[in-house]
Amino acid sequence: MTSTSRSTGLTDVKEQIMAERGEGLSKEERDAVKDRAKELRAEAKAGKNRAAGEQAIREAIDAMSGEDRAIAEGFYKVVSEVAPQLMPKTYYGMPAFANGEGKVVTFMQPADKFKARYATIGFEDRANLDDGDFWPIGFAVRTWTPAIEQRFSELVASAAS
Repeated sequence: MTSTSRSTGLTDVKEQIMAERGEGLSKEERDAVKDRAKELRAEAKAGKNRAAGEQAIREAIDAMSGEDRAIAEGFYKVVSEVAPQLMPKTYYGMPAFANGEGKVVTFMQPADKFKARYATIGFEDRANLDDGDFWPIGFAVRTWTPAIEQRFSELVASAAS
């Protein structure tokens, strides 16, 4: 038995014990971490390949349903049009866009992914949204409307500047 298989087996047992005790990450959180590890491996193979990133986002959106899918479609459309310099990718299995260094600028977290009552559109610290000493970086979205699309377009333009 290799040290890798030994540590994997111990990790599985440890995760099971933590889950039984109600400690540690939820199943959804563990799945997201696994998604992120898979993404990092794929990114290492693909490099900064726009087509691969677009395919990953399309697959993530296609796996969504209902309002999550409509919000994700709107998110994808706006960022693609307003900030074409940002690279499409997934981030913990969620649609996202990154700057030239590969660092995520904005992402869309579907409600169903974490059993939340609303989807979230978030911005990471590299987004140029600074407004004094206090500004929002996350937005709850229940439905995609023209007003939300307009406001999000303004935010993306600022974030990517």
